Amino acid sequence: MPRTAVHTRDESLEKALHLFWRQGFGATSLKDIERTLDMRPGSIYASFGSKEDLFREALERYAVRTMAELERVIAAEPSPIGGLVAYIRTLGRLRERGETCAACMLVKSLVEFGPREAAARSRVENLLARMEQRLTERLADAQAAGEVPNGLDPARLGRRLQADVVGLRTYAERDVDDQAVRDLAEDIAREWEQCGA
Repeated sequence: MPRTAVHTRDESLEKALHLFWRQGFGATSLKDIERTLDMRPGSIYASFGSKEDLFREALERYAVRTMAELERVIAAEPSPIGGLVAYIRTLGRLRERGETCAACMLVKSLVEFGPREAAARSRVENLLARMEQRLTERLADAQAAGEVPNGLDPARLGRRLQADVVGLRTYAERDVDDQAVRDLAEDIAREWEQCGA
């Protein structure tokens, strides 16, 4: 008797995202994908193409979700720097919200992919560059609003902020209590609040 589709494509992609996030691309076998998605190899290939294609879609999904969260938080604040500070504080509560992907999947993938996986690494680099560009744009808005001194370079600040975000998300993956993560987020947020002072 043939298997019936247990999950929608969207649900399967979400499961794949969490699988790749947990294990990484290289350590995830086709058997792992079959078991997690409850699909046979032929169905996986028909739905997603190759393992690489499935990973690419999962990574893009993660990036879109991350950017949407950033946009949602910064849009709720009238102040450009206030929106970025609110985003940092939001990241401090990732574990409380039950986020299973606390550490940045993009950074985990960047570290995993070496020179032989140039195409995959390039995709990750592009996704990280999009995030950095958005942070830089928001910092330029903050500068135009007088919240950041004119002598500071928004691109350089954007790189620094992305490093803070990545560091915070990585720290949230450690075996520390939730309060330690919130405290670190608060320390980083206060530093950024002082950026224009």
